[in-house]
Amino acid sequence: MVILSALFAITLAMLIIWRSSDGFEVASGYLGRNLTDGVRGATINAVGSSIPELFTTLFSLMLLGEVDNFAFGIGTTAGSAIFNGMIIPAVVIIAVIGYGIAHKVKVSKKVILRDGIGLIIAELILIYMVSGNHLTWMHGLGLMFTYVVYVAYMFSTMKTKEEVASTTIEEVKEYPVGRKPTIVKSLLLLDFEHVFIRKQINTLNAWMLLLFSMLVIGLACIVLIHSCELLSGEMGIAPYFIAVVLASAATSVPDTILSYRDAVAGNYDDAVANALGSNIFDICFALGFPLFAFTLFNGPISMTPETVANVAELQASLVLLTVTAFLIYYFNAGLRKVHAYLLLGLYVVFIGFIFAKAYSFEWAIRLGEVLASWIPTAA
Repeated sequence: MVILSALFAITLAMLIIWRSSDGFEVASGYLGRNLTDGVRGATINAVGSSIPELFTTLFSLMLLGEVDNFAFGIGTTAGSAIFNGMIIPAVVIIAVIGYGIAHKVKVSKKVILRDGIGLIIAELILIYMVSGNHLTWMHGLGLMFTYVVYVAYMFSTMKTKEEVASTTIEEVKEYPVGRKPTIVKSLLLLDFEHVFIRKQINTLNAWMLLLFSMLVIGLACIVLIHSCELLSGEMGIAPYFIAVVLASAATSVPDTILSYRDAVAGNYDDAVANALGSNIFDICFALGFPLFAFTLFNGPISMTPETVANVAELQASLVLLTVTAFLIYYFNAGLRKVHAYLLLGLYVVFIGFIFAKAYSFEWAIRLGEVLASWIPTAA
């Protein structure tokens, strides 16, 4: 009964995050209307849709107050990065081909190189910054600085205002201004767009919509954290493993929805850039800021040897799967269903390994030791 209650609470939190992500899409779409597709996907969309990972890591440290709960945050963000790199592209490919929009999904090589290589570099920096058993605010600051450099580069490659002027006009016209449901009904349905945008969207109500959606998602993340801990206790495994599988999937819902809708609309570059850009935000800022804030006020974090080993295995898995996905994206003229099934298969194998490791299967323990040996400071 406790397990069912925990699963229900996790599902409820996921649904709230999912509904709130609609507000993210509308607000970020308007606020980022002067950005090119790839830049908007990798910055505004990616940041907005990755707020759950940031809140999950922050609350697991600040509210629960146990330093080893940082492992819960790492599990969520790294697990989410793997989910984004495997599941989201697979969903995009299957949706586009399944709806008959195109026979294959073509993504700009420039976007793949820019965000793919940027993600791999961010993961290598993560390995350097978050390894061993002693973490300080300097490690968090280093991760945040990496994201600042990435965003600066993205804006430096953005087109001029004249080049995107026509796109701006089109996007503003697309927002509906017709009859709206009542505010009470909209709140009950978590339809925040129609709560804040009653007549016409503008900068003020777009920011209000974005911030309120973030608040609701933050509250849902608190429920998610406690539910995952309750579930892990009943299942007899560490919360870290539940975070890698369930919390990561729940917090990745906004990324999935944004990329899905971009892909169905034909914005394939934005769909992929959002998924990869979200990963860079997760790794650098969603981990970096909580680590910086917590250790600045509470002192260094000292993780147990078991936690260090789990983190090292996850880091190695993350890099391995990211490189594999990058090769699939880059060396194919167009992504087809076979590529989607390959990505799904890789994710299923990863989840199988995580659960096998949680229950101490011998083969999983040996594989984990091999993966951890790839991380110098954990070897």
